[in-house]
Amino acid sequence: MPVVARHLVIHGRVQGVWYRAWTVETARDLGLAGWVRNRMDGSVDALVQGEEAAVDRFIARAYEGPPAAQVSRIDATETPLEPLGVFEKRPTV
Repeated sequence: MPVVARHLVIHGRVQGVWYRAWTVETARDLGLAGWVRNRMDGSVDALVQGEEAAVDRFIARAYEGPPAAQVSRIDATETPLEPLGVFEKRPTV
């Protein structure tokens, strides 16, 4: 199974609803590496890296997110692989 990396920008009501914590837990459960952070524009930014099928499952679940979230869209782009360890939460940009 190929390993891929995707940069995601998640739009909607995704800040102040535990979206980043949910992202870390979900990504780790799927065996993915990467990071997630809030953006000043109200969206959430993430880099998700791992087996392609697991990355696709993560993106499908990201449309739901935690119960209070309301995702309106996810912009996903292929990105080069990075030497990453565990999935982590990063500071706002």
